[in-house]
Amino acid sequence: MRMNGLRTILKARAAMLLLVLGVCRPGLAQEVSAALLRPVAMETGAFEPAPLVSLTPTATPPESPENHRFWDRENSFLFAANAAVSAADFVVTRNNLRGGGQELNPVTRVFSGTSAGLAMNFAGETAGVVGLSYFFHKTGHHKMERAVSMLNIGGSAAAVTFDLARR
Repeated sequence: MRMNGLRTILKARAAMLLLVLGVCRPGLAQEVSAALLRPVAMETGAFEPAPLVSLTPTATPPESPENHRFWDRENSFLFAANAAVSAADFVVTRNNLRGGGQELNPVTRVFSGTSAGLAMNFAGETAGVVGLSYFFHKTGHHKMERAVSMLNIGGSAAAVTFDLARR
């Protein structure tokens, strides 16, 4: 019975990973062809290098949903919820392991030997979510920035629910 639960969790997490990678793929396709960047003068031999830096000052765009501060209200709420659900996952997992249970996540299983290792795993997971969200924020993928937190909250909540249902 436990293997069926493991397969269900792994299938759900694999589906989430494929969804994230599928959504990121169009951003990687935004390359400019080198043929479009070659000036015509370069082909004829009369080449003058163009200035690489524009000296005109750029105005900062106004704050909008697409251009927001990273630590805005919504991200702060998502990161707090992420930390809370990860803490709940830590407590339920630790109690499960103390009661003779087994960790089903193969990555977390490596750290499940001690409570400190397990705490380090869940703290690292939360820090990784914040770091990945920041990466998406800096690259302009603001929907993905918030989706990372939401997906991790959902995954941790599913793990907590699974552990509590199997007590």
